Amino acid sequence: MNFLNQLLRGIAFIPALVNGIEGLFASKSGAEKKDAAMSFLESALAMSDAVAAREIVNPEQFRQGISSVIDGVVQCMNASAWAKGGVGAAGQQL
Repeated sequence: MNFLNQLLRGIAFIPALVNGIEGLFASKSGAEKKDAAMSFLESALAMSDAVAAREIVNPEQFRQGISSVIDGVVQCMNASAWAKGGVGAAGQQL
């Protein structure tokens, strides 16, 4: 599967990932939740293989982009009814 297809599938799955991380790590800080989401997503995207195959030529910039996508999803979820008033289930934003 080419990397763009894999990336788009990964991005489509971020809202469910964020929701699951919120449930599993409700008592953790937002930074810890984000680290867990980033770790899981990097593994799911097989990022190390993509770096080795030169499909990702700037890994740090790629991580920053994925991080921004996660931040955006969290912002949308925290602004929605899902957040019950703008905060996560544990009373803190992810």
